[in-house]
Amino acid sequence: MTVLDLSALAVGDRVNHELLVRERAEAKTKAGDPFWILTLGNGTGTIATAPIWNDQRAMVDGAEAGAFVQAIGDVADYKGKRQLALKSLRLLPPGGHDLSQFLPGVSDQRREAAWAWLDKQRHELRSAPLRRAVDLFFADEAFRVAFERTPGSTRGHHACTGGLLVHTVEVATIARTTAQVMKANVELAVVGALVHDVGKVEAYAVDARGFGFTPAGHVVGHVVLGSWMLDRRRLAAGGAGLTDAQALELQHFILSHHGTLEFGAAVPPMTAEAEIVHWADEASAKANDMLESLAEDEHFAGDDRFSSKRPWRLGKKIWRSPGDW
Repeated sequence: MTVLDLSALAVGDRVNHELLVRERAEAKTKAGDPFWILTLGNGTGTIATAPIWNDQRAMVDGAEAGAFVQAIGDVADYKGKRQLALKSLRLLPPGGHDLSQFLPGVSDQRREAAWAWLDKQRHELRSAPLRRAVDLFFADEAFRVAFERTPGSTRGHHACTGGLLVHTVEVATIARTTAQVMKANVELAVVGALVHDVGKVEAYAVDARGFGFTPAGHVVGHVVLGSWMLDRRRLAAGGAGLTDAQALELQHFILSHHGTLEFGAAVPPMTAEAEIVHWADEASAKANDMLESLAEDEHFAGDDRFSSKRPWRLGKKIWRSPGDW
């Protein structure tokens, strides 16, 4: 199957491709008649349909979020934004689709580079206890597969398959440099960063509807789940050669990385390395929010370099600076 590059579509282009229904919205005209707008997507992006009016209602029957469809139509312009004027929409059987082609994801090259960096850090650890601790997770092939598939969040920063891997490497890279500058324990900060978000593997669900939460993700959350996962793996490994005090300090990274109780931490950071990991986590997440928001044309009107509204991920106006240095 040829993957359509939705980001490259121009007004007038014809679409005749398999896409995934990401969202379905229903509204009403002033006369009270219903109409629908679908957001269709694949791994390259999304495009919203033009309104589907009540006399075309049969076209959207069954086209709920998570449905695969064969969409035929033309790309049109509406107030400076692209939309897909549908001619036909046919539901496809739910099975047999490679989700990696339909959900946003990190490129293979970026995944490979992230794994190469992470594994280099693992193998170069001089502290045997820290190496054993990080290998509880990253020497396990089944965990690596699940970790690589998991997004960094369900809607915000790094919300794509492979996002958790990239985010973790960013946090570990920032933490490593900061610990070096501040004369903190570099290896401890790196390992704390590598394990800080492991709970997301059990907290987040990935399916045709996109990214959501598992039951455990809803009622426990990734912070506590990560702490439990460390306990389980350490016990299964007969203690993994870690003292109780060492295991406690690693759990502290997981439980404190959100910084404050208000923002989801079980406890605030109480060591220099935990403080470093918290701010490294913030730097990765907030910079990703800013970069992706700046790249989204919907926040800007025409050629204006200042956003016309405040992106929800940032809560403030943003500026596409000329950057002509």
